[in-house]
Amino acid sequence: MFLLDQDDGLYRLPSAKFNQMLRDPTSCRLTRFAGARVRMTDVAVELLDRQPIRVVWNTFGFLAFDDEGYFDAGTFDHHQRVRAELALAPLAAEPKGATIVVDATTRFVAQGGSWKPSRALQRHIDEAALGRVNCPRL
Repeated sequence: MFLLDQDDGLYRLPSAKFNQMLRDPTSCRLTRFAGARVRMTDVAVELLDRQPIRVVWNTFGFLAFDDEGYFDAGTFDHHQRVRAELALAPLAAEPKGATIVVDATTRFVAQGGSWKPSRALQRHIDEAALGRVNCPRL
């Protein structure tokens, strides 16, 4: 997982630290991101003999931090639930062409919780995930 500052600077966020932030947001303070809504990317990398060989997939979202630099887990949880609701909505459709109505608010909330990088930034993120670019570890 990586966080990106407003200048596209990458910061590696270990999964263990992110999980700790999810469990107890007050256990980890990131003053660098105090009061900010920060872009985040989660990257899955294929390994061969414990060495990264290729990026398998990326997801892109935002993490919010309060004015003291503590992670806003509630906002993150809300976005994750909305994204899951949208993904599962087609499965709830009734047979024989019945349509399902999804509250448009859900779509707007989900859309506001994601972003898409430029090609150049995507390459930079991939290079960092593969260990070819050094970036600070949070």
